Amino acid sequence: MTDFREALAGLYAITPDDHLTPRLSALVEAALAGGVRLVQYRNKRAPVELRRVQATELLRLCRLHEARLIVNDDVWLAVEIGADGAHVGRDDLDPRTARAALGARRILGVSCHADLDRVEAAACAGADYVGIGSMFPSTTKPAASLASLQLLDEARRRFDIPVAAIGGITVRNAPPVIAAGADMVAVVSDLFNVMDIGRRATEFQNLFDRKRK
Repeated sequence: MTDFREALAGLYAITPDDHLTPRLSALVEAALAGGVRLVQYRNKRAPVELRRVQATELLRLCRLHEARLIVNDDVWLAVEIGADGAHVGRDDLDPRTARAALGARRILGVSCHADLDRVEAAACAGADYVGIGSMFPSTTKPAASLASLQLLDEARRRFDIPVAAIGGITVRNAPPVIAAGADMVAVVSDLFNVMDIGRRATEFQNLFDRKRK
């Protein structure tokens, strides 16, 4: 598998909360078949054992497709199953502690919302990428404050760290977010709530391909 920094670009698939492991696996496999190379396992409602089972299964699928698996919130689960990294939020493990637990070979992502001070702190703590958002009103987190395109651009320029834009992103509103400097767009609903997940994944990836051209 290639250097993980190459995975920090393009569509970042965030899994929906789903307690049915076979269904979740089918959704993620469709996204992987469409070109997704970075998946975040996120299920805040599942009990610990189910999270372990689901994360292990998704890691297996990611390995088959030469993709990377990030575990949301749970650094220790990521280390236990041999995942490629973890993503921590404001109320999770401190980024410096998370970095030490993950080591240098795993990916650390940090949610920074619309807070440039938090971006700076994450970069200093050794984060590999930061999450900025919500870029648009989101059904996943309807109460989240919005982040501007200008803030996203400033975060990318000032701290020279890959940025994952998140929150209400669709294939239609993603182009200005990508143009503002987002290295990744993190998507739940507009990827997993469509009839053809593989096709939608490819459509998102094509947006980045056009930017590189």
